[in-house]
Amino acid sequence: MITHLLRIGIYLASAALGLIVADLILQDFVIVWAEWWGFLLCIVVFALVQTVLSWIAEKILHRFLPILVGGVGILSTMIALLIVVLLPIGGLRLDGLAGWIAGGVIVWLVTAIVTVVLSKILLKDKTKQQK
Repeated sequence: MITHLLRIGIYLASAALGLIVADLILQDFVIVWAEWWGFLLCIVVFALVQTVLSWIAEKILHRFLPILVGGVGILSTMIALLIVVLLPIGGLRLDGLAGWIAGGVIVWLVTAIVTVVLSKILLKDKTKQQK
């Protein structure tokens, strides 16, 4: 149970950091801080959509097109960003092609790195205990 809660926390933290880093680096990737509740919803929806899409796509591609499994992360990130921006919750705005492409790459890269690092730090003891 604690491991599952830690994983959820890691996914939420990585999503938040990915979105914030993209906001800090890119002019066309804008977090609307005045609508902070919208940004919090963006984090939750983004993390949930990305996780579900990655899992589904990996299962499908691993079975039918294993060569494409490596692109699942970036694809699920782009789709999750699209869904979050299209939802009427506010909090996140992407303008122009640069915002979409570079923003997607930055968010994907940061979320991947943060997820791996936090998982190694926070879940290291839990995996040893389960063995």
